Amino acid sequence: MTHPTHRTETAHTLSHLRVLISGASIAGPALALQLARYGAQVTVVEKAPALRAGGFAVDFRGPVHRRVLRDMGIWDEVHARQTHMGVQTVVNADGSARVTLPASLMSGDVEILRGELSAIMYERTRGLPNVTYLFGDSIATLTDSPHQVDVTFDHAPPARFDLIVGADGLHSHTRRLVFGDESRFLRYLGFYVAGFDVPNHLALDRTGRLYCEPNRAACVSNYDGDPDRAGALLVFASGEQLGYDRHDPRQQDQKKILRERYAGLGWDTPALLDALEDTDDLYFDAIAQIHVDRLSQGRVVLLGDAGYGATMGGMGTSAAIVAAYVLAGELAVARGDHRTAFAAYEAEVGDFVKGCQKIAGNAGPFFAPATEGKIRRRDRAYRMLSSRLLGGFFKRLTEKAATAIELKDYPR
Repeated sequence: MTHPTHRTETAHTLSHLRVLISGASIAGPALALQLARYGAQVTVVEKAPALRAGGFAVDFRGPVHRRVLRDMGIWDEVHARQTHMGVQTVVNADGSARVTLPASLMSGDVEILRGELSAIMYERTRGLPNVTYLFGDSIATLTDSPHQVDVTFDHAPPARFDLIVGADGLHSHTRRLVFGDESRFLRYLGFYVAGFDVPNHLALDRTGRLYCEPNRAACVSNYDGDPDRAGALLVFASGEQLGYDRHDPRQQDQKKILRERYAGLGWDTPALLDALEDTDDLYFDAIAQIHVDRLSQGRVVLLGDAGYGATMGGMGTSAAIVAAYVLAGELAVARGDHRTAFAAYEAEVGDFVKGCQKIAGNAGPFFAPATEGKIRRRDRAYRMLSSRLLGGFFKRLTEKAATAIELKDYPR
């Protein structure tokens, strides 16, 4: 925990600083927005050809998240684009309800699709004279020195920067270049998750349905009221990590794994597998976490999932935005001295992000309990926590990790 400092006005504190951010999903644009306000010259490089639309819904809970979103100036827009998600229902194979989970339980204070949140921050930064985006490109090499970092790209000309920020996700290319192979840092949690669009044949309207059998779960949700489209979420347990080609654009290996794992699952699963064959935007990954010994090395620092990510359930998006606020603020206080700023950043966010990761271990077992008995116990527990009597207690419980940091009043 830290004690607030007095806020001062320093609009151009970092005007001398050239920063390269790798990754334009959430953490990257969040940091670009913060650094640009301090006057830094920011370049964001993203291997995808454009912003990724859609994606899972992410929620924000409690006063810390609210304060950072307001400080960024996007609180009202996040509310304007929120999902307005209603209840989500755990169902039997015939579609009848087992337990209904209220929106406050699953969606926090405000919930927004990941792609919508990314677009908000991108729209706030893309027209600024000190922010540049390079889509369809990636860092090829990094050569750190005492005074700058020389960078080559796959396509853009070489350039020099004062600082490099790896904000490129769980499978960070920047982390691999500087800190070492991913196998040193990734902890597999025993489950896989997949997500893709499906026809809205259940006629859902901002509601969701969850069905599970031991070690397998299938969920269909409609977050935006679209009468034609919904999103499928599949979670299954695996005793070992699976081999597949993560870079295959057709994702044939992943689709084969899902067909095999979900063969014979009841409820609406056959329709979901039919839609899987036609999708060209499948998300598939292990439920895992990243644990590094330190978040910086030389002039390179990790932000968001690249440094302390969890695939799902660990408030990774909201934690990344809070951490971006802290990193930019510490750089401003240190006037660009990266040694001082990086050490302070790690000290401020270390316990906070570890707390968020700790709750992420519950995501797989929540969706896909191992036995019928555990499924029934989960349903009983959530039936109780959804009651009016215990609803307030559970809300405070879910906000505990989200509020476990005392933010400084950084210069603005």
